[in-house]
Amino acid sequence: MVNAISYIRVSTTEQALEGISLEAQSSSIKAYARFKGMELVEELADPGVSAGKPLQERDGGMKLFELASAPDIKAVIAYKLDRLFRDAADCLAVTKRWDELEVDLHLVDLGGQPVDTSTAMGRFFLTIMAGVAEMERNLIRERTKAAMGHLKKNMKRVGSIPYGYTLAPDQRTLLPLEEEQRVVAFARQLSASGLSLRRISAALHAQGKSSRTGKRFQPTQIRRMLQ
Repeated sequence: MVNAISYIRVSTTEQALEGISLEAQSSSIKAYARFKGMELVEELADPGVSAGKPLQERDGGMKLFELASAPDIKAVIAYKLDRLFRDAADCLAVTKRWDELEVDLHLVDLGGQPVDTSTAMGRFFLTIMAGVAEMERNLIRERTKAAMGHLKKNMKRVGSIPYGYTLAPDQRTLLPLEEEQRVVAFARQLSASGLSLRRISAALHAQGKSSRTGKRFQPTQIRRMLQ
């Protein structure tokens, strides 16, 4: 039986908006490992870590590199390509190193189907999809830059609307929202009394106060609110 390591990652925003939770990734990976007859000897996780951070600089990623060098480890399993790598260059450099160690990369979902680098076709498909993923990110970046430039040119506000405010009809001026401002004031009172961000989140939840999406305030949201 092949010994394998699994790796899961999610950012707070993704978990809240897209539902790609750590539990969902872990469940899919375990089912894949059973189907492939692999033994999962370690499950590594990086909760709340951005995909923009190189794998080697994440806590779980560093541990992954360490364990993948062990002679008894022959596979790394992740749910999707973007759980591991930030761009095509990062992907190809890391998988080349794992090839040298005779460690195969298995992805549960790459373009709608599982793939692994144990075959020439699997490695080819991974290379192509890594390039496609990077191209999509670059296109999104270009479109965002163009949209922001258009807004600035037309004197419109750029960026998200902070909690506690709404945008005036002129699309430039921020107007305070009374109900949200009361929540901000309460959060600031709690912070001034020495409560941590997590305790403030719990206190707001207990008072029935929720974010604009109707969910419980996350510590990062409260930090922005206090700033």
